[in-house]
Amino acid sequence: MPSPDTVFIADDVDPERISGDRVTIFGGSRISGKNTLILGGTKIGFEAPVTMENCLLGKNVRLNGGFFQEAVFLGDNVFGSNAHVRSGTILEEQAGAAHTVGLKQTILFPFVILGSLINFCDCFMAGGTSRKDHSEVGSSFVHFNYTPNQDKATASMMGNVHQGVMLDQHPIFLGGQGGIVGPVRIGFGCLTGAGSIVRKDEERSDRIILAAGTKSVSLPRRPGLHTGAVRIYNHNIRYIAALTALGAWYMHVRPIFAKKALSKKLVTGLQQTLDLCIHERIRQLEKFCDTLKTSAACDRILAGMQAAKKYFDTDPDRNIMARNGETFAACMNDLAAENNTDYIACIQGLSFERKALGSQWLLGIETSMSDQLQI
Repeated sequence: MPSPDTVFIADDVDPERISGDRVTIFGGSRISGKNTLILGGTKIGFEAPVTMENCLLGKNVRLNGGFFQEAVFLGDNVFGSNAHVRSGTILEEQAGAAHTVGLKQTILFPFVILGSLINFCDCFMAGGTSRKDHSEVGSSFVHFNYTPNQDKATASMMGNVHQGVMLDQHPIFLGGQGGIVGPVRIGFGCLTGAGSIVRKDEERSDRIILAAGTKSVSLPRRPGLHTGAVRIYNHNIRYIAALTALGAWYMHVRPIFAKKALSKKLVTGLQQTLDLCIHERIRQLEKFCDTLKTSAACDRILAGMQAAKKYFDTDPDRNIMARNGETFAACMNDLAAENNTDYIACIQGLSFERKALGSQWLLGIETSMSDQLQI
């Protein structure tokens, strides 16, 4: 601490969960929360004071300034000043953001970069093969995640889990001064033009999306009317199913690369944070279903939600280690030993056949849930 008298560390912070290896906490920063975890090489408050509560920081993370609460950074992440990062946020290795970015319930896979002046809550984004070939969100981008009917069943998915984890897909580019009206799904390799407001799905790969603004019109409005309710419901089910597949990856693959005590705690916190993300998506879907009184598909969706709740109340992870998963986890154990437990290097070094095996395992989890619960 270059200026220890100006740093506040709350009594509930466990010193045993803070590495003594090159961690720097700059003046004006405030750190609290019993779950706080800080690994080696991390710098907090380099540009401006940081307020941090119950965050888990991997190696070489740099939080330059702002507010961070119940978020997970897996390592080599840089986040600019004036940040507003809230619970349910996960940044995997080498993902990061420039200044004045707001995140909540957001999952960014390795290498994904966000520009400045961005609101990107309730999003999943993957794509890219390295820091030189990464998915990116342009500055002044907004994910519109709150509807006039006052629900947030609006999570959008850029890329997918089962291919995204393999770090071999074309990057996605969302042009600046643009936005997405959730829930939307966009395929790998897609590019949205600057200023485009995307309202429709484009799950095909390698497309250019140019979404012009609507004309100036004034039309009668019926408050509480839900259009496309079945699509919204099914999109939420697919999103939850994808996060469940990601949970299998975090449960059976990520721990292979955590050999030291603090690294194991980081993975445990990662798993717990993803569980909170899944529960939040279920909660928002239930809230959406409660508002469907004026929808023509009301009875159909409510019946689907009732069946889904029964499913969620059981253990949705009961089949996650089917034969493909066990075989893939075994091969990852061998590769981790060869690569000195470096996660990125190990994934990038997988053969095509092994990547296909792992993707089939995760896709099987996702489609099994989706097929049972979509209407």
